Amino acid sequence: MSQNKTKAAFMTQGSDVRIVRISRKKTAFKLPPSDTQRWVMSRKVQVIAAVREGRISFVEACTRYRLSEEELRSWMSLLETHGPLGLRATRMQEYRPPETRQDESKSIAAEQA
Repeated sequence: MSQNKTKAAFMTQGSDVRIVRISRKKTAFKLPPSDTQRWVMSRKVQVIAAVREGRISFVEACTRYRLSEEELRSWMSLLETHGPLGLRATRMQEYRPPETRQDESKSIAAEQA
């Protein structure tokens, strides 16, 4: 049986003193399922964190989740530049460079014509 080793620490806030528990128990590391199709912000962050912490390699993440290297790199770049909110799919256009958005608009207009 494993014991949950907990220590007590004191935290002061103004004139108040609180006893705070500090747990040494590590939380289980979770990765999204390999068959994930809906990439919400939290799942993207989990994969990026796993790669950065060395729990899985960059190539392994791309293979496991069927991502292109470019896509995973763009997630990492967006996270660094804009934080987790930059990974929301609804905000992707706002974070793309203006010239990229204009090129996409032109190609869509050409396809519709």
